[in-house]
Amino acid sequence: MVLSRLAHGLSAKTVANRYSLDPYLVSKITNMVTRLLATKLYPEFIKIPGGRHRLIETTQLFEELTSLPNICGAIDTTPVKLHSSSSSSSNRIPETCRYGYPSLLLQVVSDQKKIFWDVCVRAPGGTDDATHFRESVLYNRLTSGDIVWDKVINVRGCHVRPYVVGDWCYPLLQFLLTPFSPTGSGSPAQNLFDGMLMKGRSVVVDAIGLLKGRWKILQDLNVGHNHAPQTIVACCVLHNLCQIAREPEPELWKEPDENGPQPRVLDNEKSFYFLGESLRQALADDLHQKLSSR
Repeated sequence: MVLSRLAHGLSAKTVANRYSLDPYLVSKITNMVTRLLATKLYPEFIKIPGGRHRLIETTQLFEELTSLPNICGAIDTTPVKLHSSSSSSSNRIPETCRYGYPSLLLQVVSDQKKIFWDVCVRAPGGTDDATHFRESVLYNRLTSGDIVWDKVINVRGCHVRPYVVGDWCYPLLQFLLTPFSPTGSGSPAQNLFDGMLMKGRSVVVDAIGLLKGRWKILQDLNVGHNHAPQTIVACCVLHNLCQIAREPEPELWKEPDENGPQPRVLDNEKSFYFLGESLRQALADDLHQKLSSR
């Protein structure tokens, strides 16, 4: 019953009529199941690629796609629209997102198989991507050195550890590389790097499209506001289950292209930024030389 509701985006009242149940009971069962998915199954199915075998497989698959070494994930956010009745029932009015509707902001990191290895639903929908990332547990773990991937390669004298790729709405950091220019105004090596990086980033865009296409409740989240975050995370867990089981992929949910300013560098990020700048240029020069010599 709950899977049907999540997959088709049905209201508690519609499901109650179908199963001859009280709508309150349907909501209660939905909340119980999504809470279990978001807590008990989350650590089983949403894991940072820490094991050496999985890390090597992940970076190799990204390199086959982009020709860039040591990419371990792609990051992006998506607003999850809150149904008008569910958002108005809460004392706290959620912020509207860039598309003008009340929402929560979901941040995910995906591998090349479109499996999420990190999920965060902490910020209201009006928050920008960089702020959401900086307020996430993942950011704190990366900046504190809690996550250290031991797969290190040498590129033009730079020690390159596994890194995540994102668009220009994210800060450039040692562990998060972004494009040189959103307009293609860089050097030939930089523009080539940007194209390959965005090719790698496209996997997370497709993963989000699959998530919302498969679990249609995320297109208009008609659950109580207090239960919205756990419902979103539960759908991410179910998404991974489907990807691991190689379930048929539905038609992708499409969102408009986003535009935004490049975030400023915070004082506590300056060392990460300068290292990221050096790594990015070394990777761009190395990529340009390799592809030019073919």
